[in-house]
Amino acid sequence: MTTLPLFPLHAVLFPGGPLALRIFEPRYLDMVRRCFREQAEFGVVLIIEGAEAGVAGTIASVGTTARMVDFDPLPDGLLGVTCVGGRRFRMHGRSQQSDGLNLAEVEFLADDALLPLPVELAHLGDLLRDVLPKLGRGYANVDADYQSAGWVANRWAEVLPLEPDERLELLELDDPLMRLTQVAAWSTR
Repeated sequence: MTTLPLFPLHAVLFPGGPLALRIFEPRYLDMVRRCFREQAEFGVVLIIEGAEAGVAGTIASVGTTARMVDFDPLPDGLLGVTCVGGRRFRMHGRSQQSDGLNLAEVEFLADDALLPLPVELAHLGDLLRDVLPKLGRGYANVDADYQSAGWVANRWAEVLPLEPDERLELLELDDPLMRLTQVAAWSTR
């Protein structure tokens, strides 16, 4: 088991995916400073019930680590942090520091098997190659692999207009081909 600081959000982060944060709460400013100094990751989990600011009530038990790749002071005085998703994890316990920062005991889940994009779903990789550049600089720090079933499934899970619980359902799938098949089904609705 590993202990990770948690950043609960109303969003799901996928391995290899981008995440832009606006940091203003002191507990998260301290967390970001510590993670940056120690070159450490933090965990991102979906808030199922509750608010992002203050106390997050119910959170998902599966999340993804985030690695900071850039930061900038924003015009509104907040700190902008650019992250990339790392490893999926399952949370086995949660505690809270005196400053309100959540910590979790986590078990890392297996990385996606490196499976090629099936021929019958190759159009999803081709279409994604056209879509991602149009989404702006959020994908500038994302390493592209349009031939990987898991990578293509994760990017579609990020960009399709899905509900957070649907994204979580995809993140929880261990088989990248199952995730890709589900994404393909949802992309036609």
